Amino acid sequence: MLRLSVATSYYDRVAPLIDGRIRIDGCDSTHILIDAPGEIFHRAFMFEEFDITELSLSSHMLTTVRGDAKYLAIPAFPLRMFRHSGIYIRTDRGIAGPQDLRGKTVGLPEYQQTANVWVRGFLEDEYGVDIRSVRWRTGGRDEPGREERAPIRLPADIDWQPIPADRTLSDMLETGEIDALISPRPPRCFARKDRCPRVSHLFADYPAAELDYFQRTRIFPIMHVVGIRRALVAENPWLPVNVFKAFLAAKELIDLRNSTVLPWAAAEYERMKSLLGADYWSYHLPPNRHVIEAFTRYAVNQGLIERPIAPEDLFIPSTLNLAKA
Repeated sequence: MLRLSVATSYYDRVAPLIDGRIRIDGCDSTHILIDAPGEIFHRAFMFEEFDITELSLSSHMLTTVRGDAKYLAIPAFPLRMFRHSGIYIRTDRGIAGPQDLRGKTVGLPEYQQTANVWVRGFLEDEYGVDIRSVRWRTGGRDEPGREERAPIRLPADIDWQPIPADRTLSDMLETGEIDALISPRPPRCFARKDRCPRVSHLFADYPAAELDYFQRTRIFPIMHVVGIRRALVAENPWLPVNVFKAFLAAKELIDLRNSTVLPWAAAEYERMKSLLGADYWSYHLPPNRHVIEAFTRYAVNQGLIERPIAPEDLFIPSTLNLAKA
């Protein structure tokens, strides 16, 4: 029996692995539940603390292309999320629509953060916002001192600088030192309407914008993948398929129609399927190839990777063959 550590945040589609209803065959696994994915990524990329771990799609792609990835991935996607909701603007800077971000100073927690790659990508594809027309500033959203989790080198024509180590992006948005902020979570100043009335969502009706985006592109953005330590895969070639099958089984065990959180869960679940498709949270590569290809194109254009990578090269081959069984 192989003893393993598994680190993820809490998601309904992972819950059966967390509570033990689903086990990884051949393994005695300890699940380490960490609320903040950023902490998981830092501990995995910097210190290789976990045997199996949730990974940032962006950082996984960067390290895979560079050839120094400590983890190999399976095509299971514990977090997907539309990101039109994650753009916050100063309402006194003449930003009436996305195209008005050209020439502006925009804050980011990290340039390489997966959510931010998606946002910059759709801003350019959908609204013509050339990333080289924007001044990008990175640092902690609400706490100072945040840095890129993996080293990056960007082309000279991309204006990217870290903010001072003792400042936060939220404070700089509040004071008007930056014009906008892209972040998966709202900055602290956004909740302080009494102190900061000039900060708002770029997309006021972001659910409508996100649904329109999906219906035109069929992209439900992937944020995270699941990685297995490279050395473990080499020593135990049977492990990736067993891990993938466990994540598949955990997802299938969840019945969102019986959720006790939403009062009309069954009706809402049927509505989501009618809008997004029956398996809108799909695993495996084939139904997600176009999503990975779009993300790869964005990563190249944004200077994060020097060359495109085939979607197959991001995942362990045996887990791709499973999709054909």
